[in-house]
Amino acid sequence: MSDIAIVYATFPDREVAQQVAETIVAERLAACANVMGDCMSVYRWQGDIARDGETPVLFKTAIALATPLRERIEALHPYDLAVAEAWPAGVGDAVFDWVARETGD
Repeated sequence: MSDIAIVYATFPDREVAQQVAETIVAERLAACANVMGDCMSVYRWQGDIARDGETPVLFKTAIALATPLRERIEALHPYDLAVAEAWPAGVGDAVFDWVARETGD
């Protein structure tokens, strides 16, 4: 088993999520982006409790690209404070090789 990185980010709607996902994959910063079903986020913002619908996306990338990917998501993101979280994920050798090929890493 080898490690890749999973990067998780939420977007204000499905259209923005798909646009960012397609840009990231086209730029080879991720091999795949899973645009998931809408969710409800509850968070504290500027002293108040906020609640908004969002669209989460999981990006699969090489460990070495996790930071550049997070930075690119933040640059493309419409939020004042875009959150992109990354963590390692163990995958089989075939998936690891595919991610490496598709990201050029």
